[in-house]
Amino acid sequence: GDGGDVIARAQPGSLAHIAKHPSRRFIAPNGGHSTSQRPCGSKGRDLVIHVPPGTTVVNGEGDRQQLADLDHVDATAILARGGRGGSQLTPNFSGVKGESRILRLELKLIADIGFVGFPNAGKSTLLRSLSNATPKVASYPFTTIRPHLGVLCYGGHEVTLADLPGLVEGAHLNVGMGHKFLKHVERTKALLFVVDVQGFQLSDHHDYRYAFETIQLLSTELELYKQGLVGRPAALVVTKMDTPGAVAKLQELVTKLNETKENQSEGSIPVFREVIPISALHGVAIEGLKKAIVQLLLI
Repeated sequence: GDGGDVIARAQPGSLAHIAKHPSRRFIAPNGGHSTSQRPCGSKGRDLVIHVPPGTTVVNGEGDRQQLADLDHVDATAILARGGRGGSQLTPNFSGVKGESRILRLELKLIADIGFVGFPNAGKSTLLRSLSNATPKVASYPFTTIRPHLGVLCYGGHEVTLADLPGLVEGAHLNVGMGHKFLKHVERTKALLFVVDVQGFQLSDHHDYRYAFETIQLLSTELELYKQGLVGRPAALVVTKMDTPGAVAKLQELVTKLNETKENQSEGSIPVFREVIPISALHGVAIEGLKKAIVQLLLI
């Protein structure tokens, strides 16, 4: 009989299922042998792999083309089709081998809001302030090396927040594991730019960037990675307002944003629905930010 297919199906809580297959090799059973009651033999049982919703199937060789997008629960995709049944002893019925393919399963987080910012901008501290998530927080860049999810409950609404690892210049070219970080932005409904009011400098070997420059650079990386990302609903959170000189630097940033709004080329930076200055460390303006996040999704 015909061989079974290898099928991927999106199911919640299925990461543990994937972890049970350390070899990462999946083989569906062969078809059954013929019997006097069933001359052609029974079809082989399909092998179903449960994957998290948000998983994409990508060609593991050559062009890395995306073959399937399992973006909701119970979405399915046939990864490899079973062969056609047959017999070497019967002329014109020799059968056909099943498919053998090398594929990559890539997970893109599904969240309502994605935090976008350079390393050490305060994204993880912000996620802690807005939800019950507990990402690692420290005073050096790249404390977040994998995305964290949290749920904001406010005014009867539940909003899923994704703290995405910090980007660096050249992320669209995969600098600093850029593609592993940027791919998660594709699933979000809206963006929360998180910018340090004091600006950003990755190290002594890198240029110092003012807060407005960080917004420009983040926008460029998003747009070069995938056109249209900058056009999504967005708000700007300016962090670390408890630091010296923060108020004056915030005024400079707002002035620059207002000047650019009139003259910028379309799509160069987002048109922010709101600019919210906060101190996540001391809980300043967090309640107002919660309200702004909910309204960002309702517009």
